Amino acid sequence: MIRIREVRIIDDQGEQLGVMPTFEALALAQEKGLDLVEVAPTAVPPVCRILDYGQYKYELQKREREQKKKQKSQSFKEVRLGVKVDVHDLQTKARRAGQFLDHGDRVKVTVRFRGREISHSNLGRDLLMKTAELLAEHGVIERQPLLEGRSMYIVMAPLDKRTEKKTDTEGNATAQSAGETIGDAVAARPVAAAAARPAEATSETPSQQGS
Repeated sequence: MIRIREVRIIDDQGEQLGVMPTFEALALAQEKGLDLVEVAPTAVPPVCRILDYGQYKYELQKREREQKKKQKSQSFKEVRLGVKVDVHDLQTKARRAGQFLDHGDRVKVTVRFRGREISHSNLGRDLLMKTAELLAEHGVIERQPLLEGRSMYIVMAPLDKRTEKKTDTEGNATAQSAGETIGDAVAARPVAAAAARPAEATSETPSQQGS
């Protein structure tokens, strides 16, 4: 019930009727078969509208639901990694991040550097990009790797359209031992490639060995 003596009125067509006594505003609303609803109680004088209260309440609830949905879609989840994370732990955390993305959350993947690890920030960047590859079926990179203090992170956003999961034929999970770390794998990659080239150059056919 409106207890203020005077109110500023907006009618059901959105037109401002100015300030009038509250009892006159109530009578005007009743003539139209509508309600007098206080929409700005802190204004001086308070602002009231002539409208259908049931429809007004429905619109308010609809607006609140849309706002909550928008806030939910903008919420962040964070997954933290260490530079020396092993492959199994990385896959576990990537699965968790994938679940967040599938649920509609944006995910911040953070790598924290300890001690002298900060001097090898490239390993952190490689780890973040590796994680992004694992999450390619769930989301896309919204913010590229960014170094802040002793942490580097990326932000991933969920995909608008889900793509059908592809079978992993590369066997990355079994190619590395459980104790191997991503940093070890990245560091060993150039060495392995260099070691393969001399082997190919010095290989001989049986006929050459017999000559």
